[in-house]
Amino acid sequence: MSSADEKTYDVVVMGAGSTGENVADVVVRGGLSAVLVEEHLVGGECSYYACMPSKALLRGTEAIEEARAVKGAAAAVTGEQDVAATLERRDSFTSHWDDAGQVRWVEGAGIDLVRGTARLEGERTVVVTRPDGGETRLTARHAVAVCTGSEAAVPPVEGLPDVEPWTPREATSAKEPPRRLLVVGGGYVGCETSFAWNALGSQVTLLQQGDRLLPGAEPQAGDAVLASLRDRGVDVRLDAEVRAARREHDEVVLTTAEGEVRGDEVLVAVGRRARTTAIGVDSVGLEPGEYLDVDDTLQVRGLPWLYGVGDVNGRRQLTHMGKYQARQAGAAIVARARGEEVRVEDWSPHTATADHAATPSVVFTDPQVAGVGLTSAQAEERGLPHRVVEYPIGSVSGAALFADGYEGTAVAVVDTEREVLLGVTFVGPAVAELLHAATIAVVGEVPIARLWHAVPAYPTVSEIWLRLLETWRG
Repeated sequence: MSSADEKTYDVVVMGAGSTGENVADVVVRGGLSAVLVEEHLVGGECSYYACMPSKALLRGTEAIEEARAVKGAAAAVTGEQDVAATLERRDSFTSHWDDAGQVRWVEGAGIDLVRGTARLEGERTVVVTRPDGGETRLTARHAVAVCTGSEAAVPPVEGLPDVEPWTPREATSAKEPPRRLLVVGGGYVGCETSFAWNALGSQVTLLQQGDRLLPGAEPQAGDAVLASLRDRGVDVRLDAEVRAARREHDEVVLTTAEGEVRGDEVLVAVGRRARTTAIGVDSVGLEPGEYLDVDDTLQVRGLPWLYGVGDVNGRRQLTHMGKYQARQAGAAIVARARGEEVRVEDWSPHTATADHAATPSVVFTDPQVAGVGLTSAQAEERGLPHRVVEYPIGSVSGAALFADGYEGTAVAVVDTEREVLLGVTFVGPAVAELLHAATIAVVGEVPIARLWHAVPAYPTVSEIWLRLLETWRG
C-alpha cells in the first residue's frame, strides 16, 4: 500500500449520514481533522429514504385536509391530490437521490470524504475498500466514530425473504402507488406509510401482531390513529401474526391465523437492527451484528478510542437524537483530545442524557402523535410516583379556530413528589408544533408552580397547557 493510500486524521468517522456528518462537523469546528467514509449516499437514510421523503409524501394530504376542516376554505378544495406532482415534490427533497449538494457541504466544512466500504482493522485503524477495488488505510490519532446506523429487520417468517419485501427504503422511494399494499407492523413507519399510500390511491392492509397500534406511545394515540386509518378505508388487522409468505404470479400472499391476505407489494416495518455485521467490530473484540454498548459520552465501553453514535448503539433511533448524540460525542472527543476534563453527568455538554427520559418524537399521521419523555406505562415500570392528567384539545378556543370539529387529546404524566412533568403526549391535527414547549418543560424539570406563569397566548392551541394545569390543580 503506497503512502497515498495511508492517511492519518485526528478522527475517522465511519458513515456519512446525518449523525456522522455532525460528529465530523463538531470535531473540525473544535480544531481537529476529520474524514468521513461512506459507501452509499452522503446524507444517509434521513435525507433519501426516511424523514424527508416520507414527510414529503404525507404533507400534501395534510395540507388538503387542513383546508377541508375549515368552512369557507373547504369550498376551495375542488379536486383530488395530484399524485404525480406529490411524487415529484418528494423526489426534489431527496435531490433525486443525488448527494452532490451534501458532498459540497462536507468539502466546505473542511471535512475529507473517502468513498467506499469501511471496516475496522484493530485499534484506531479503518480500512476502506474503494469503488475501484483498491484500499485506503485510515489511522485515527484520537477517535474512531462508528455512525453506520441501522437497517430494516426482516423477521424469520417462512418464505418472507423470497417475496422480496419492501423495507422503508422502497416504501419511500417507490415511483408509483402500488394497487394493493400490505404493511406488516403498526409502529411509526407502518402507520405513516399506510396513511401516505392510502391517500395516494393504494388499497392498504395493515397487519399488526399486537393488540394496538403505536405500542410505545400512550394508548390514546394508538386508538386515535386506528380509528382514523379505518375511517379512510385502510384494513387494519390487530393480533395478526404473519406465519408464512409466498408469491403467486404477481401477487404476494401472506398467511395468518385467520387466513390469507393478498397484495401487490408488502412492506415489512417491524423494527431495525444494527449495521455492525460487516464492519470489522470483531477485530476489536466486539460481536458482529450487535448494537454497540456505549456510555453517556457515546464511548464504547472498554474501548476509550471508539465511539458508537446514532442508531448503531440502539439507544434512540431517531434522526434528531442521532444528531444530538453526535454533538455530544463530538464535544467529548474534542475535550479529551485537548486533555480537558469530560463531565460525565446529567445535562453536561459531553453527555447524551436526554436519551434516558427526554426524547421527543412525532408520528406524522392524521391525527399527529407528538410526545416527549416518559409515558404513563414507562413511569409505572420505573416505579416513579406519578399522576396522569388528560384533557381534550378540541375544547380550547385555539383548536376550534384551527379546524371545525377539532378532535385531539393531551396527556401529561406528572411526578407527584417533585411536581414536575415526566412526559407529555399530544394527539391531534398539527400538534407537532406544540412539542418543543413540552420538551423544554421536561428537560428543564420546570416545576408545575412555575409553569402557571408561562401564560399561553389567546386564542392558540397552546391554551391546552393552561387546561392541563387546571386539571392537575383540580
